[in-house]
Formats: sequence, structure tokens, C-alpha cells
Amino acid sequence: MSPREGLKQACSVCGTLGHEARRCKHRTGKGPEEGPRRSSRSLGKSPLLKGPADAGGRKGGRGGAGRRPGGAAPKARETGASSSTAPFPFHVAFPVGDLEEARAFYGGVLGLEEGRRSARWQDYSLFGHQIVCHLVDGYHARGTANAVDGDPVPVPHFGVCLSVDAFHALAEALKAKAVNFIIEPHLRFEGKPGEQWTMFFKDPSGNSLEFKAMTEPANLFAKYVVEP
Repeated sequence: MSPREGLKQACSVCGTLGHEARRCKHRTGKGPEEGPRRSSRSLGKSPLLKGPADAGGRKGGRGGAGRRPGGAAPKARETGASSSTAPFPFHVAFPVGDLEEARAFYGGVLGLEEGRRSARWQDYSLFGHQIVCHLVDGYHARGTANAVDGDPVPVPHFGVCLSVDAFHALAEALKAKAVNFIIEPHLRFEGKPGEQWTMFFKDPSGNSLEFKAMTEPANLFAKYVVEP
């Protein structure tokens, strides 16, 4: 393929028109066979949420293969996004009743890196994904729940699938920040294909967040029927 022909096609790594995959800035290393990476700029500077999430991570429960000796937080490389999730960050926008309260929670308690903002909305990087708090005067989320493996799971909710290491590091950091869990960090669907660590908590406007970690990373999208 000539350089001119290559510029007519979208990059197979990031989808951008106008450059070849082998020259893509999202690719790491020198060879064209190596996968993409996110820039460190997109990862945020959070002391709690270091780096983008890994939907998998190491197999194991708390204190097992998925934990570091002594409970030490995992290195950023170990919690980094797999090449299958990059370079398309997820975007979610949600209402908050008080923007300053939201900033104190997402920027202060969770330590997320701020992006753009206006008088009525604020962007954040959540493990390299974009979330946006939109001010809706008088808003507070309604309390609704659905039973999942015996837990009253609040819906709707959003969050990130982490590695087992990153999940426990985050859980300990949130406990140190005295975050009130709606559902305490624990293992659910134990012994089943969907076995996972999970925890739920709310922001000041009542929006629910869940962070989870599959003990078998390949089962995140496993297709099977969960029996009641």
C-alpha cells in the first residue's frame, strides 16, 4: 500500500482517518502487532482510582492470588486497561442536585481528575472513562432496587469492572474515607460462572455506583442463565 492509499483508510487501532496503524500514537512498542495504550493524561491523578480499569485481572479472592502480600495497592501497570477496551472510553452523563457537593465527592472523596466544567456541569475521568455531572435543580435520585444474589441492588447504577487487586485496593481506600456502603464489599455468585467481588455506594445526590471484579476475567461476558 502506498502512503497516499494508507491515508484514505481509517486507522485499525484508533479509528482515526489520516494515518496508518503502524504510526498510531495509541500503539505502544515498535511492532505493528502490539496493542494500543491510553496516554497517562487520560488516567487521572486520583489517589484512590489509579489508572484505567481492567475488566479482568488476576484470578483469586481476597487474600488469595488476586491480592498483594500485606494488602499493598497494585502498581498502575497491573490495573491498566486491557488492549481490548482501548481506545474508546465510555461516556455517561447523570444529574446531580448540587454541583459543589458533587465536586466535593467525585473530585474530593474519590479524587477523580477534573476535565471541562461550566456553571451547570463538570467532567471527570473515571479510570480513563468520561463521566459528567449535570446540575438539575432539586434533583435527588429515587430509591429503587432489584434483588441480585440476595442483595437489594440499587438501580440504575454505574461504575467500572476492575481487577481483583484494584477492587480491594479501592475498597480499603473508600473505607478509610468513611464512605457509607449501600452494599458492603463482598463476593457474590460464589462458585458460579458469574463469581465476582462487588460493592455499592451513593453520591450526595443519591446516584448509585458499583465497582466489581470478576474472579475469572473471561466470564465478564459469559452467556448463561442465572437461576433464582
